[in-house]
Amino acid sequence: MSSVFTRREVLHGGIAAGVGIALSGAIAEAADSLPAITKPIPSTGEKLPVVGLGTNQYSVTAPEELAARREVLENFPKLGAKVIDTARGYGESEVVIGKLLKELGNRDQIFLATKTLIRGEPTAGDGELELAFQRLQTDRIDLLQIHNFNAIDVLFPKLQEWKQAKKVRYIGITTSTDDQYPKVLEALNELKLDFLQVDYSIDNRGSEEKILPLAKEKGVAVLTNVPLGGRRGSVLTKVAGKPLPAWAADYDVTSWAQLFLKYNISHPAVTAVIPGTTKITHLKDNQLAGRGRLPDAAGRKKIEELWASVSG
Repeated sequence: MSSVFTRREVLHGGIAAGVGIALSGAIAEAADSLPAITKPIPSTGEKLPVVGLGTNQYSVTAPEELAARREVLENFPKLGAKVIDTARGYGESEVVIGKLLKELGNRDQIFLATKTLIRGEPTAGDGELELAFQRLQTDRIDLLQIHNFNAIDVLFPKLQEWKQAKKVRYIGITTSTDDQYPKVLEALNELKLDFLQVDYSIDNRGSEEKILPLAKEKGVAVLTNVPLGGRRGSVLTKVAGKPLPAWAADYDVTSWAQLFLKYNISHPAVTAVIPGTTKITHLKDNQLAGRGRLPDAAGRKKIEELWASVSG
């Protein structure tokens, strides 16, 4: 096909739909062969692949559900991915992940992030860390985060101790609600953070005005949760059944999920996105967002304008 038409001619010239579908598959195959995009953690320079995994829905017991999640975790590093984010507050997700990673034997290929308790009083002494080790069946945690500021005055000094003792590699804080944004700004200014996790997506850009720029200024890595909308309502429902714009191919995009993830990833302050994923098909599609070309400022504006036109 490339010997007859260029991609731009096909996608922008309105050539037959069947050709477009075939080309979409070819673009996806080409993108899959490209190296994974990585971004550095500012505090150390260690590079992380930009598309990770959120695990809010990993607290399952049914055999078929466990099998699906096992398939995701088995293929995750094979696809060039690394960052898995979980939390004590996600039911038994830590336990499920710990068990499956141990069975698969691929823990060493994972950048494993978890969080302290989301409500209530922390366990005394090193209890929070010991419980995380026990549930995840590991002796090290790559990133330990204070979940939505719960007990931060007590826990942050402990996180610093654990990092100093090399039991935890990086420390950070998380939020997922606008009402905590003032606390986020205060923490960015006052605490020595390696990471910030914050909600951010094409339809939820409240952190763009102050938080993301300050994180970049302070040299704090940013993980963005619910990058496809999540519990706020999936952004993908607004575009279901609608064709991708032809210009999406300029960013090696073959699905709406990839387009919206690339919008997120392309923000200069964002280190990695962590979309929730429980199916291998979604995992493979999401991972393609971490390869190929990213939109520049003009491209991001075009995506914002597109979203405004389809989401109204």
